[in-house]
Amino acid sequence: MSQNRVVHVLHDNPEWIPAFARAFDAEGVELREWRLGEGSLDLDASPPPGVFWSRLSASAHTRGAEGAKDAARSVLAWLESWGSRVVNGSAVASIEVSKVVQHAHLRRAGFDVPRTIAVFDREQLPMRARELAVPFITKHNQGGKGLGVRRFDSHVEFDAYVAGPEFEAPADGITLLQEYLRAAEPFVTRAEFVGGRFVYAVRVDTTAGAFELCPAEACAVPVAGVEPEPLFRVREDIATDDPLIRRYEALLADLGIEIAGIEFLETEDGRTVTYDINTNTNYSPDVEASAADPAARRVARFLTSLLDDDAGAEGAESVLSASGAR
Repeated sequence: MSQNRVVHVLHDNPEWIPAFARAFDAEGVELREWRLGEGSLDLDASPPPGVFWSRLSASAHTRGAEGAKDAARSVLAWLESWGSRVVNGSAVASIEVSKVVQHAHLRRAGFDVPRTIAVFDREQLPMRARELAVPFITKHNQGGKGLGVRRFDSHVEFDAYVAGPEFEAPADGITLLQEYLRAAEPFVTRAEFVGGRFVYAVRVDTTAGAFELCPAEACAVPVAGVEPEPLFRVREDIATDDPLIRRYEALLADLGIEIAGIEFLETEDGRTVTYDINTNTNYSPDVEASAADPAARRVARFLTSLLDDDAGAEGAESVLSASGAR
């Protein structure tokens, strides 16, 4: 049974793995890496034992892993066809790599979402942008890392950008035009969930105006000569029984998402706008160090519990088989 106590993590960025490796080591479980977009796959061979955890990132193509998205689709379909236990499987991968899909799920579930126009044709961008008041922002549909996020204070400025050499073409050809939301205070909030349950909410400072919200240690870039407030810190005023958190948990259950971070913004005109579902969540080392129950350890315990569940099911099947043979 010990050979089954392996969690296979499917990912495209080794820099994001060490914190999780330490958490799994503390639980006495092996975390085995599976790099998306590398190697090969025998479709007629059964997968190795263990639980599989997909950490496909929408920004994989920016780190030389252009094939990660399609590789993930292939590997996850293969695993699911053999009945392997997969956390954040193929349906969730489609959500991770498309803000259009995220927006559709959030809107259908009744969340306040930003007014957004998806444009598939670069030539239509100036015309469709005029449906939004200024200022407005752009985003890439296959986002992450703030890809394609720019603010425009006039339509003329935007026209020049679209026609010029600085235009940033999205990986999937889809540019999002979105209303500009004015925060009541200079921060956004990211609520973290493991096993579909709330862990903690993080206040992400946006004083510098950056759109890079990656909380991982590998993403931390100090600003020269600036000593700001901590970029990431726990929001103690948001707890498990918060009505918004309950709604997020219901949404994740409906979508089959087991590990995720959901980002929202409280605006100066009283709206609470949800704008991102991140199924490739990372955790701030500073927040983790101060948390009573660190999220990485929660992930390790959750996935270990799935190994134990599978082992229990296998044991029950063995007993039934033995009793049926008598």
